[in-house]
Amino acid sequence: MGMANRHQRADFFPAVVRGVDRTVAMNSQIGATMASAESTASSGAREPDPHSRLVRTASGIYGLIVAGSVLASVGAHLSTGPLVVAVFVTTMVYWLSEQYAELVEHASAGHLPTWSHAREALRREWPVVSASYIPVATLLVARLFGATPSTAALIALFVIVVMLIVYGWSAGRASGLHGFKLLGMTLAGGGLGLLMILLKVSLAHFH
Repeated sequence: MGMANRHQRADFFPAVVRGVDRTVAMNSQIGATMASAESTASSGAREPDPHSRLVRTASGIYGLIVAGSVLASVGAHLSTGPLVVAVFVTTMVYWLSEQYAELVEHASAGHLPTWSHAREALRREWPVVSASYIPVATLLVARLFGATPSTAALIALFVIVVMLIVYGWSAGRASGLHGFKLLGMTLAGGGLGLLMILLKVSLAHFH
């Protein structure tokens, strides 16, 4: 009887060890699967939304044109401080107007966007404002180096032309354009900036 109990205990402990090993292996496999799923979800969350990227690019171009229009129209008539304020206030108004128009569009369709949707839309469209950072910084640096307000505004406009050219070239390359088509896309962006410079020169001439 005692011998039988000893045999049972001898068989029992290896079975327990094997059961523990199987449990640990199963838990490890489950943990690895969950970690893989979390990693996939996390990488998916970090993956940029192509639509959002397109909206940001379009908003940046729009913001540059708005900032350039302000510099062209009042750059020769305002001192540096009021001109900077005018650029930021104008781009902010356009930024908010875009979101208000979207809100009205949703309301006309019979539903209002959620606050999280509205916040995301505001963030996505922020390049309308942030696109003016570099031209405004250029304006301030030019003034620090002794340029007149009108000349500083003109320099900032040339910077906008360069940025629009870069936007056009990048868009053309992203869409697979080459040769004259890429050149046309690039020059189209620069042409908008040159029109603003012509507007500024014309307004200064007639003032």
